[in-house]
Amino acid sequence: MSWSVVKAPHGFIGLVVSSRVVVPEAELEERFSRSSGPGGQGVNTADSRVELTFDLAASSSIPEPIRGRMLQRLHGRLIDGRITVSASEHRTQLANRRAARERLAEVLSEAATPPPAQRRATRPTRGSQERRLQAKRSRSELKRGRGRITE
Repeated sequence: MSWSVVKAPHGFIGLVVSSRVVVPEAELEERFSRSSGPGGQGVNTADSRVELTFDLAASSSIPEPIRGRMLQRLHGRLIDGRITVSASEHRTQLANRRAARERLAEVLSEAATPPPAQRRATRPTRGSQERRLQAKRSRSELKRGRGRITE
């Protein structure tokens, strides 16, 4: 499943999680703080670290069955129904904003994917059973051949 960020000339519009789910910009909350890492003298003054928070439990943009699946899968990462991702690996705030949005979109899209189809049990074929037994016989012969040397 792919994800992307929908952009407008003036900035971001929303987060595309899947073909059915787009999180509008109004439901995302950003917080900026000072970042550690590269940046030289500017690291002490620039608020380039970004924390992006999304209230998943209260979101009206996500259909109910998908939101239930997402809440269940992300329950360990949620605090009061809200998920937070942060980005501080880039030197600029804009690059960290993009990285945080991409990271959030990826987490949400993984949580939104439907579970895989249940595997139906099948019987092993006669050929596979015979190959397994033949491999066991040959392995047994090999090990038996390692026995004591009689003179």
